Amino acid sequence: MEANKVLLLSSVDILNLCSMREAIEAVREAFILTSENRVEVPRRIHLDVPQSKGTCLVMPSYLPDREKIGVKIINLYEENPGKGLPFSHALMLVFEASTGQPLGIMEASTLTALRTGAACGLATKLLSRTESMKMALFGAGFQARFQLEAVAAVRSLEEVLVFDQDRKRAEQFAAQMSDKLGLKIRVADSASKAVAEADIISTATTSKVPVLADKDLKPGVHINAIGSYKPAEREIPSETVARARVFVDKKDMALEEAGDLIIPIKEGVFSAEKIVAEIGEVASGKKPGRLSSEEITFFKTVGVAAQDVVLSSRVLKMALEKGAGQEFDFSRG
Repeated sequence: MEANKVLLLSSVDILNLCSMREAIEAVREAFILTSENRVEVPRRIHLDVPQSKGTCLVMPSYLPDREKIGVKIINLYEENPGKGLPFSHALMLVFEASTGQPLGIMEASTLTALRTGAACGLATKLLSRTESMKMALFGAGFQARFQLEAVAAVRSLEEVLVFDQDRKRAEQFAAQMSDKLGLKIRVADSASKAVAEADIISTATTSKVPVLADKDLKPGVHINAIGSYKPAEREIPSETVARARVFVDKKDMALEEAGDLIIPIKEGVFSAEKIVAEIGEVASGKKPGRLSSEEITFFKTVGVAAQDVVLSSRVLKMALEKGAGQEFDFSRG
C-alpha cells in the first residue's frame, strides 16, 4: 500500500472477506503464538465510565512474525440495548511494525464478535465430545449469532435450544438463525430445560450472576463462557468450575479478570493450579484436552489482543488482494 494510504473496512467488508472457518484457523494461530510467547500482548487498559455504565478497553498487541502492530479500542455500554443502540462500539487499527505506518482501520465490534465466536468454535472442536449434537445457547444478542455459527462449523448439530431473558428476542433469533443455518432451533422455557440434554453450552450474556445451575448439567458436557469480563461477575456457578476440567485463553489475564474463576478461588473451591492449560497449548498438541467422555470441560475466555491482530492482519491481506474496502489518504499536504 502507498505511503499515507489507509484502508477502511466496514463490518460488511469483514464478513464478506472472512468465513467462520477462516476465523477459527486465525484464532488457532493466535492462541498458539500466545502460549509460545511469540506475540507481545500487554495487559489491556480498563477505563470505567460509571455514570453511563460503560467500560472502555484499550488492547495493544505486536505480532513480530508478520511485522504488525494492532490496537483495538472497544467501548461496552450496558444500557445501550435499552436505548436501541449496540452494546459495543469498537475500532481496530493495524500498523506496519517496521515503519509505524498505519495500514488499516476497521470496524471492530464485528471483528470482536467474529474472533470470540471463533475462539469458542476452536475450544468446542478441541474439547467437546466428537458426537456432540445438542447445543444450549444463553443469550440472543449480536454475539450469540457468532457463537452458534462457530459451533455449527465444527460439530454436526441436530438441535439448538436458546434461552434469553427477553423471550421475544430469543424467538426472533431462533427464526433468523434457523433460516440462515438450516438448523432446528427452539426457544427454551427455562435455563434448566435448555441445558438438560445439552452436549455443548455457550453463554453470551451480560449477566452478573450464574445463568445455569450445576445440578442441571449432564455428564460430558462442554461449556464455553464468554459474557463476563470483570472480577466480580460470572455466568457459571462455582460448583461447575470446581468439578470441571478448566481451560483458558491466557492464564494471567483470566486470573486477573474472569469472575467465573476468581469468585470460586475466593470461595476456596478452586485454585489457579487447577487450570489445565491455555487453549493454545491444546491446539499445538503440547497438553491434552478432554480425557474422558464423562468429564465436564470448561473454556473461559476474556479475549486476548493476539486474536485481534492476527485476524485483522489476515482480513487486511484478503482485502488488499480482492480490492475490498475504501482507501483514505492521510497525506500531510
